[in-house]
Formats: sequence, structure tokens, C-alpha cells
Amino acid sequence: MNPLVLPLVLPGVYAPQEDTALLAGALSEEPLPPGAEVLDVGTGSGALALDAARRGTRVTAVDVSWRAVCTARLNAWLAGLPVDIRRGNLFGPVRDQSFDLILTNPPYVPTPLGVRLSRGASRAWDAGRDGRFVLDRICREAPALLRPGGVLLIVHSALSDPGRTLDHLRTAGLKASVTLRRRIAFGPVLRGREHWLRERGLLAPAEEKEELVVVRAELPV
Repeated sequence: MNPLVLPLVLPGVYAPQEDTALLAGALSEEPLPPGAEVLDVGTGSGALALDAARRGTRVTAVDVSWRAVCTARLNAWLAGLPVDIRRGNLFGPVRDQSFDLILTNPPYVPTPLGVRLSRGASRAWDAGRDGRFVLDRICREAPALLRPGGVLLIVHSALSDPGRTLDHLRTAGLKASVTLRRRIAFGPVLRGREHWLRERGLLAPAEEKEELVVVRAELPV
């Protein structure tokens, strides 16, 4: 697994962390030919988009945040890589396109009621009470943008129900499985919600680490 090249991160933009690195590892295992069309949804700093572009693929990256779009464009310019970076909500800017690979590290942290979504940097992780505010949309909408044989790679927490992700994608006709797992120490967001997560039964009383998973789903040829 090649180490992820860490890009410049402007204030208010999600910085690459363990979930980014895990998805980068999954990306490195995909046999992408030069010229393959890749989409990075929720690109943030552009780290994964640039990783794909270094392999000679044709990359489109999307983010709803103007700060993220500016950051990703700056990083692509600094790296000298031709990435098409667009602002928009999930797949809105690419409805008329199809892809060989779709990557996404979406918001997935379960969020207590009363916490407003889509405000500032927190929209990179806050994802509703069950953590699936964005995940369910991705599972519904991404399959239609895959070419035959195309692959969708999603990273998210085990707290946001990987089984539901698999069920949605299989119902859409994709072959889906969890291909990578990694347990990590709680970050600041989970530490701040630890008591609430334990009350809801999402964390066991003695559990001190979060499990991240990568779901790989392939559209049959």
C-alpha cells in the first residue's frame, strides 16, 4: 500500500485522516488502466482525487463546500495534475456522465438531535441520528453512474451500519462486500459523543476504538 500524499488543507476543510488513508489503500488495489474515468465525491482537500490522477486516470472531483473546492483546485495546481473539480451536492454536477470508479468518504458520524447539519466544517462528518443522511443517498444514486464492470468504494464507520450499505447496493444489482477494516482510537468528535453513543447502544460499555470499513461494490458486466 503506497502512503497517502498529504495535501495542503485550508481552514474549514476536512483534513485527511485514517478513513482517507484506508480508502486510499483500497484505491491502490484497484486495477485501473490509464484513461479510466474516476469520480471522487466529497473530495475535501482533494487527496484521493490526486492519488487517482497520479495513476494516469481522468478524475472528476465534487464537493458542496466552496472552501473544499478551492483547496482541491490549489492542491491539483501545486501537484501539476489535471483534475476537474466542481462544486455541487453529491452527484448533481455529473448526472450526464458515467465512471469506471467512484470513490467517496462521506459524512457518516451519528449525530444527536438538535445538532444542525450542513454548517461549516462539521458537515464533513455530521450525518444525522443514524449516520446515514448522506450514505443512503449515495447507495441509491451511485449505481446509475457506474459503467458495466465499474466499482464503487465507500469508507465509513461501523457505527453507521455497513450491513445496510451492503443491502442497498445489492438490491441495486451490485456485488458488494466489506474489503477492508481498521480499528482506530476515538477522535475528538466521537469522544464528544461517546456518552450518547453508549446510551444508544452503538458503543459497548468497554469499547474504546471505532471500526472503519471500506465497502466495495461492482456493477456486473
